[in-house]
Amino acid sequence: MNPILKKIPVLIHNGKPVTESLNIVEYIDSVWNQKSSLLPSDPYERALARFWADYIDKKVYDGGKKICMSKGEELDNAKKDFIEILKVLEGELGEKPYFGGSKLGFVDVALIPFYGRFYSYETFGKFSIEEVCPKLVSWGKKCMENESVSKSLPDPEKVYEFMLVLKKWLGVD
Repeated sequence: MNPILKKIPVLIHNGKPVTESLNIVEYIDSVWNQKSSLLPSDPYERALARFWADYIDKKVYDGGKKICMSKGEELDNAKKDFIEILKVLEGELGEKPYFGGSKLGFVDVALIPFYGRFYSYETFGKFSIEEVCPKLVSWGKKCMENESVSKSLPDPEKVYEFMLVLKKWLGVD
């Protein structure tokens, strides 16, 4: 149903495909907007939120994948690069409870699925995200207090087990 990229995720609404994770989140937010939007109402703040969500989509995914699928010196470099990506995000988070301020927003929704992979990144990379980015881990724990978040993320240990199987299947173990 993804007419161009032929991959998932795809949301089918009224018979029409909406593709790519961030586009789907924004579409859902605009179509089924409840009391308040995930995106800020201010155009500049909305542009910033989209920028940071795009940064997460491109950098965190690729950086985490490199940690999980590398070994030796390549893994050491991947870990160093990934930690820098996380530090940039922690800097953007600052002292706020959520990226958008006082409530869960678009950037948080873009990043929280990766929080469930932190255990895998740490285990494969042999490092502690909490040691290098404690505010980011506190942010993740705060997000997990939200029932819709905690019920939707897979168990981190099961994610790790899946990654082990995937690595073996790909011949990366």
